[in-house]
Amino acid sequence: MTSSWHSVTIEVPFASHEHAIIAKKVIEVDAELQPHAVKRELSVHGDVLTATFRTLTARLARLTVNGFLENVELVVRTIEHFGPIKT
Repeated sequence: MTSSWHSVTIEVPFASHEHAIIAKKVIEVDAELQPHAVKRELSVHGDVLTATFRTLTARLARLTVNGFLENVELVVRTIEHFGPIKT
């Protein structure tokens, strides 16, 4: 990647490691709509989901982050609705 790419990293804490893993698995299923212009890396460390985005434009960075945060919100609301994970 060239230096003209914009990079954004977001760390989202969850209630548990399991919840962070669920969020990662749910979100990573959907491919980026513009894979030539948006690169996404998701990882989990403890109870934190980390997302790093590299985009060709600042506008794409904003749109990508907004979409990601909407997905995170949906995952969190779904986890809250269905209750804690039983292990």
